[in-house]
Amino acid sequence: MTTRAWPRPTVPGRRELLGFAAAGLLAYAVDLALFTYLRGPAALDPLTAKALSFVAACSVAYAGNALGPYRTAPVRGLRPFAVFFAVNLAGAAVQLLCLAVSHYGLGLTSQRADTVSGAVVGMALATVLRFWGTRTWVFRAEGRVGSWTG
Repeated sequence: MTTRAWPRPTVPGRRELLGFAAAGLLAYAVDLALFTYLRGPAALDPLTAKALSFVAACSVAYAGNALGPYRTAPVRGLRPFAVFFAVNLAGAAVQLLCLAVSHYGLGLTSQRADTVSGAVVGMALATVLRFWGTRTWVFRAEGRVGSWTG
């Protein structure tokens, strides 16, 4: 039985990190704007509004990464988007877990504590997970990801 040796990933370069961050910031803006619209003028319930804004933001982030820092990685079919979506769901779960531990486990129930745990600590940890998952599972190509590794 032979095992497939995974090529060692390269160390992310500044351009790769900046491209990933730019795509993420754009996706965050889309998520926030669409959620605000769907909750306000469109009058949707919060879970439906968030689900729709999350899918839209994931699509924007995927397109931004596929056309930006990972534009040279081979992408075929819907599988890479599905994996990207799963990585982003895992990131959202990390944010919720940080909030739950802080609010319910540690008893830090103020609005400020919720914001820090969910939107600062949770977002930072989720971003690291998303970056790693994106470059490792979505846009990996023969041990080298993207063209912006310099």
